Amino acid sequence: MSATAQPERTPWGLVILLGSLTAMGPVAIDMYLPSLPAIGAGLHATPGETQATVSAFLAGMAVGQLFYGPASDRLGRRAPILFGTVVYVIASIACGFAASPAMLIGGRFVQALGACAGGVVSRAVVRDRFGHTETARMLSLLMLIMGLAPILAPLLGGALLGVGGWRLNFWFMASFGVAVGLAALFRMKESRSEETTAHAATETPMQAYLALMKEPRLVGYALAGALNGATLFTYIASSPDLLIRTYGISPAAFGWVFGLNAVGIIGSNQVNRFLLRRRTPDQVLARASLVAVGFSILLVIAAVTGIGERWSVLPLLLMLLSSYGFLQGNTMAGALNVDPRRAGAISALMGAVSFGTGALASAAAGVLHDGTPRPMALVMTVALVGSAACLHLLALPKKAAA
Repeated sequence: MSATAQPERTPWGLVILLGSLTAMGPVAIDMYLPSLPAIGAGLHATPGETQATVSAFLAGMAVGQLFYGPASDRLGRRAPILFGTVVYVIASIACGFAASPAMLIGGRFVQALGACAGGVVSRAVVRDRFGHTETARMLSLLMLIMGLAPILAPLLGGALLGVGGWRLNFWFMASFGVAVGLAALFRMKESRSEETTAHAATETPMQAYLALMKEPRLVGYALAGALNGATLFTYIASSPDLLIRTYGISPAAFGWVFGLNAVGIIGSNQVNRFLLRRRTPDQVLARASLVAVGFSILLVIAAVTGIGERWSVLPLLLMLLSSYGFLQGNTMAGALNVDPRRAGAISALMGAVSFGTGALASAAAGVLHDGTPRPMALVMTVALVGSAACLHLLALPKKAAA
């Protein structure tokens, strides 16, 4: 089979392996959210210090991807993934032994440096093997596996907290990293093409990034995906306070409500796969981006007026966050198609911009926090309007909206 041929059947073994590698980051983020109050009490940390453990992880995810992407183009796909998995396991163990807020914050940053290898290289592996539209379908399948993390991780994290305290979460993360790393070691084959190998030898990582940033379509896809993804990061950072304090949902039920939105994301990814049988990724993007803006405006109206309170805000959040399933795989596929020779660097750039934008958006929602859903809704609306603008002005060809 050629590098861009459509496969006769779905390679589920590859999907599960790459999805599990990509899930290392989401597991590390979502699993310990129910434990944040316990971590603060156990380490005598201020609310700002416990929040910093989340911010440090997002920063590590943004920075680390910039190194793994070019490395995977120059050294191959296997070595960076195996190295990152080892870093993830060691850092998870260090977090489990953390004796101070500073040690946990540092451990989380290093943990993210390891976790991001799985996501950035897995996307490059998909582009190595498939063409544009099939890449979008495969990325939607990866989201099916990865999307289980926001559903199961908070529930499992809450259960582990009750059984053995917050440190048990990090022992589980270390075990998960070992299992996934061993699977990659024995089951993952090298997929980097000879063309990518030869091209990577002719330029430095900085030259690769500078060349990519001169491509308007790539910049459009990157910013559109990042700004849409910023809504998810904003929700992750805002949801504990909004659901538990503002709406009075118990910590035990938090995981179920949090996970419901993940179900929406998984569902939209699978609808996206169906749409791609009849539409191109760009055509789906053109419509989905505008629908997302519409739901964000309705969310702002509900949040500002207070009409319906949780019964209007939470359903609109579900619909808005579901746009993630239509935009992420398709923007990534579009970006990877701009220059397949630099698939690793493109994947890294997309991931770094996404996590960096997410960190800024979630921080903005925190600064504007007033105990209501208004700041979250406003930040999400600004992000989605920006996402749609970047798509339609930079990324999409005129015929995409046809």
